[in-house]
This record gives sequence, structure tokens and C-alpha cells, in this order.
Amino acid sequence: MEELLTVTVDGAEPPTAATVNAVQAVCDKAEDRPGCGVVAVRVGGAPAAGWTGDLDVMGVSKWERTLRRLERLPRATVAVASGDCGGAALDAFLVCDVRVVTPGTRLLVHGDATATWPGMAGYRLVQLAGPARVRRALLFGVPIEAPEALALGVADELADDPAGAIAATAGLVSGLAGKEVAIRRQLLFDAATTSFEDALGPHLAACDRVLRRPAVEAS
Repeated sequence: MEELLTVTVDGAEPPTAATVNAVQAVCDKAEDRPGCGVVAVRVGGAPAAGWTGDLDVMGVSKWERTLRRLERLPRATVAVASGDCGGAALDAFLVCDVRVVTPGTRLLVHGDATATWPGMAGYRLVQLAGPARVRRALLFGVPIEAPEALALGVADELADDPAGAIAATAGLVSGLAGKEVAIRRQLLFDAATTSFEDALGPHLAACDRVLRRPAVEAS
């Protein structure tokens, strides 16, 4: 049976050392055992006023590096969001390959008294939906409701049954090699910003890996 690794990120808490350690731990397991299973990320909760009071830029940088590691795992990742989802929960939701929202979910770009939080969630929202379609969320903190998230492409599925959505994703990637999924993901990321000439080499290298595999497996 393919292994399911799970981590929960509570957006009601700032990205503390405990949050970082929990995500790092599941990344360690996924990298040590890059099989065919998925990493499930359950997210929910939103920060209260003053949530940035105990943060510093070094802590934020460590959290962003942890998210980048999650985003590049040699396994497929699926996030399921429930209720209000902001702060660290929104961050983790946006880095996953498959993003599922339950009815009533709201994606929130939180801020403080001066403006919305300028973290990388804003960058990822723009990458997914384009600047015009998420302008109000990023500038003014207007919630993105579940149906809108689906329409924008920020979410892939609206589901009543989170466990069923995770199982469906596991079935989707069944038999796929985690390392190869990671390579395809990187090619996908690069396609948005890379010229054809610069993209050709990495694509040919990926093709070469596939073409060499039968010979390697036969030896």
C-alpha cells in the first residue's frame, strides 16, 4: 500500500518553530522515502489581530525556505483547506500540487493596521490567477470564497469529503515515481518564465532520463 504522509498547519498561529519543525519532519520522511504516495497537508485557521508581533525576518525567512522545500518534494502533495484559511495555513495551501477547498472555506490574505502581509502567498496567488483577478485580496484583504478560488484556479476542487479528496489524489499519482513528478513540476514552474531556447535543454534531459530507464532496469 502506498504511504500517506500527513501534516497539519494551523493558520491561527504564526509560523512558529513548532510549525516549521512539523513541516520539516514530513519533508524529511518524503525525501528519505521518495515513493509513489502523497503528502497530505491539512490547513485551516486564520490569524488574529497583532499576529505578526512576535515575528522577525529571520523566522519568516526560515518559514519561506521550509515552504519552498515542501513545494519541491519528490512526491505529489495535496492540501485540503477548511473554514477560514490565512497566514501560515494559506502559505502551505498554495505550495501544494493539488489544492482542495471544502464548502465555506475562505482564503484570507491577512495584514496589520497598515496593509496586508507582503509574504510569498501574494506571489503565488498572482502566479496562479494573475494580478488583476487577485488584486482586491492582495491589496485590501478581501476574502476569496471557495467557489471563487475554484474559478480562479487557486483551488482545483471543491469537496465535502476531505479524506475522499486525499484518496482521489493518491489514486491519481498511483504508480508514478516521486522523483519524476518533482522534475515535471519544475518544468511546469519554469515554463511560465523561460524562453523556448532555455527550456529545451532541461526538457531534453528529462526525456533522456525516461529513454535510458529501460536499459538501466534491464542491466
